[in-house]
Amino acid sequence: MSSRIDGDKSGQVPNRVRRILSGPRPERVPSLVGTAVGLVGLMDIAAGVFPRFNHSRVRAIAEVIPGSTRPMAAAVTICAGVLLLLLAHGLKRHKRRAWRAAVILLPVGAAAQFVYRHSIIGVVIAVALLALLLRHHAEFKALPDPRSRWKALANFVLMGAGSIGLGLVIVNAHPNKVVGHPGLYEQIAHVLYGLVGIEGPVAYSGDRADWIVGYSLGALGMLTALTTAYLAFRPEHPAAGLTEDDEAKLRELLAKHGGRDSLGHFALRRDKAVVFSPSGKAAVTYRVVSGVMLASGDPIGDVEAWPGAIERFMEEAKAHSWTPAVMGCSETGGEVWTRETGLDALELGDEAIVDVKDFSLSGRPMRNVRQMVKRIERNGYTTKVRRVADLTEEELTAVRGASEAWRGTDTERGFSMALGRVGDPGDGDCIIATAHRVEEGDTSPFGDLKAIQHFVPWGKDGMSLELMRRDRAADPGMNELLIVASLQAAPGLGIEKVSLNFAMFRSALARGEKIGAGPVLRAWRSLLVFLSRWFQIESLYKFNAKFQPRWEPRFVVFRNTRDLPRIGFAAMQAEGFVTLALPRLFAGRRRPKPVRGCAHQGNVSSVPNQKAEREVQAA
Repeated sequence: MSSRIDGDKSGQVPNRVRRILSGPRPERVPSLVGTAVGLVGLMDIAAGVFPRFNHSRVRAIAEVIPGSTRPMAAAVTICAGVLLLLLAHGLKRHKRRAWRAAVILLPVGAAAQFVYRHSIIGVVIAVALLALLLRHHAEFKALPDPRSRWKALANFVLMGAGSIGLGLVIVNAHPNKVVGHPGLYEQIAHVLYGLVGIEGPVAYSGDRADWIVGYSLGALGMLTALTTAYLAFRPEHPAAGLTEDDEAKLRELLAKHGGRDSLGHFALRRDKAVVFSPSGKAAVTYRVVSGVMLASGDPIGDVEAWPGAIERFMEEAKAHSWTPAVMGCSETGGEVWTRETGLDALELGDEAIVDVKDFSLSGRPMRNVRQMVKRIERNGYTTKVRRVADLTEEELTAVRGASEAWRGTDTERGFSMALGRVGDPGDGDCIIATAHRVEEGDTSPFGDLKAIQHFVPWGKDGMSLELMRRDRAADPGMNELLIVASLQAAPGLGIEKVSLNFAMFRSALARGEKIGAGPVLRAWRSLLVFLSRWFQIESLYKFNAKFQPRWEPRFVVFRNTRDLPRIGFAAMQAEGFVTLALPRLFAGRRRPKPVRGCAHQGNVSSVPNQKAEREVQAA
């Protein structure tokens, strides 16, 4: 179903990289300390919220845990629990700031316990944890993650929602003390009022319950406000991107070595950061998403200098405690990554590559494409294939506008195999293929423009498909038309090879439909076909196969198997399939349903409608 490249397990991993690998791998002490702190936080929250907790057997344990206080200090206990839960995550990720906070808070908690409760055991536990943190201080060296002011808004929304949920639990934690039978509306109103320090509509018999609920809600509201203010006014550390100097160096490397990898030009995405080898002859570009340091494609530059760039990449991952991963590297790249770092690699899918000299529309295998193209040409469509530098300013403006208007999703798709821009002054050697049709009464703001395909350079004699967009009102088959036109115009542009889409799990789909495939392979193919309803895995494979390409495997490189779900989620975020953003309350006009499943284009909303295509072919 997929092939695997294993790192060198025989102890031959270079010493310099072995030292780096020892950094990112999670150690026992930070993990255990983080887990212990998280459990303490949960115990503190339970002690502050539930009155019965203070009369249970668990209370005997909570009495000696740093941070727990007596029932009358429920507000402090709840806040301490929430902060400890947040702190636990940072400790597990080796964060230096989390370590500093723990070193400060533990002695403060121990002193408070001794003064207010005279808890000797609690002081001993606090001192033991503090000693453990001090002894293993070298394990907590990770620098902060990239951040922006949007973190403050996210914190306000999440903390606010959490405070409201926890507040409802607090309001209902004293059922025997509630006066009357307040409904859900009154309870929510009481929580909202309490978060801002105002007395709500719910009343309790006795001052003690009323005091505990009121101060607990007020403390949650204050905690939400303080953390939001801290995130809003702390120094901003935005995600790194390419500087002009970085881009210039990368372009020099691509000019010399760009023919090695069809994904090389995508390193010029400006939302990526870059690390160079000590010699400057190689580089690795990456983006940090949800704590994953995500590289894409092979390193750029001289193969002999790749190990130096990979070493810098791993050092950066260690410094921030990021999870290192590589998406879509070639077999050669996978071998170098696994040999130099001891990481593992799995086959992710295959890249469709067409050799121009071997391409022809003649023959039975190309009959469907040939018929589709001839039918569209009879309907009055014409094509143009040119370098971006050869387009006039008016044409370039129309292409940019159409590319944005025809995008199938609100979010720009693509990362590892997409450039993310069209017609940039520095990208004059890119190639634009356009389809045109003059229609009477056409009110389109883009004139006769009906479809676009954008290719980026692949060395001096190749190009790689970056995106496909088309007018939804245009006839089906625009993609076939433009791909054929691009392949036919390629010799005149000095192009000998064209990289098309990336087909995930192609080998599994191809082998699973053959006679004699085993039950496991057939079951795996059935699952992929089912997932294709949302991600169009199968349809993209079949679309690529129309052009009789050769298939080049692509791999994902990862540290260990348990990191794969996290890497997969981060990759989906980077590619734009998962967007962690606030929902829009008032959406504009509804866009067409997006078509997913191709990482080789910024957006693949123009993959042909399969039903319409079958109807055309049948006709």
